[in-house]
Amino acid sequence: MRYLHTMVRVQDIDASLHFYCELLGMQETRRVDNEKGRFTLIFLAADADAAGAADTQSPLLELTYNWPADGEAGEQYSGGRNFGHLAYRVDDIYATCQRLQEGGVTINRPPRDGHMAFVRSPDGISLELLQEGEAKAPAEPWASMENTGSW
Repeated sequence: MRYLHTMVRVQDIDASLHFYCELLGMQETRRVDNEKGRFTLIFLAADADAAGAADTQSPLLELTYNWPADGEAGEQYSGGRNFGHLAYRVDDIYATCQRLQEGGVTINRPPRDGHMAFVRSPDGISLELLQEGEAKAPAEPWASMENTGSW
């Protein structure tokens, strides 16, 4: 297993980049604008880690900006909603989820796609699990398993 990134939601991209990049010295490594999902993801690396960030050897900070609906103000985060999740790459998403489930962990977002799953820690911290390399072929019981709770 390898630690990948921590995600936090932001309300103002410019203010956030000023804080993280200009004031703290982090560097933007990549950006994804998703028109369909109406969000922007910006990945940042600490300056000392920026060289390794291109090959995901160093953990990154993912800033997530959820686009407001036309004419509406952006979402105001409270109660920790601005903190999203921790992400880990695993060797076998199905085996990892099976082990967690057998240990009493609820699989909140099953790996239906053979690539991604979400679970929660005992303290309610959301963890994203990502399959190393290519996604596995969809397989039961995961392919037909419904989401449970939130992540």
